[in-house]
Amino acid sequence: MFVALTAIGANITSIFPFLVIGGVPITLQGFFAVMSGLVLGSRVGPFSMFVYMMLGLVGAPVFAQFKGGVGMILSPTFGFILGFILIAYVTGKIREANSSLPSYIIAALTAMTINYVFGTNWMYAAYQLWFEAPAEFSYKLVWLWMMVPLPKDILLDTAAGILAYRLSKQGITIRHRIDEESA
Repeated sequence: MFVALTAIGANITSIFPFLVIGGVPITLQGFFAVMSGLVLGSRVGPFSMFVYMMLGLVGAPVFAQFKGGVGMILSPTFGFILGFILIAYVTGKIREANSSLPSYIIAALTAMTINYVFGTNWMYAAYQLWFEAPAEFSYKLVWLWMMVPLPKDILLDTAAGILAYRLSKQGITIRHRIDEESA
């Protein structure tokens, strides 16, 4: 389910093309990567994001703007896709350690921060090493580019924490099922 939701979230710009700013698509992938860790936990959540990444790398058009294929590894934004595996793991681990509402929100915002650091550094390296960098390109400029989606990501990741917490209260998590089976 989270593989499909992440693919849909990646292509929200096909429905709303104004969400492509400066050539960078503003997507819901990060939201669903965070949700996968919070809902599925630190083992199944990252696995779902790994499946999503591999599906895209074998050519399925699941990445933003219906892109796919192994060439995406060289894309400046591929670091964010790779980071989805890590952030699903981190959110799952934090959630497994403490299942309070503040913990869910902290897990989501921590994941967003990790993804920004990982993805932005990948983007910088891509422009430095194998992409043609724009004029006046700098590390500071790459981080300034990231300020565009930042408010959206703060709001969505906070919402992901609240939504996942509410789902857990309804018994919709992997953790509850595992606890019930061991009882």
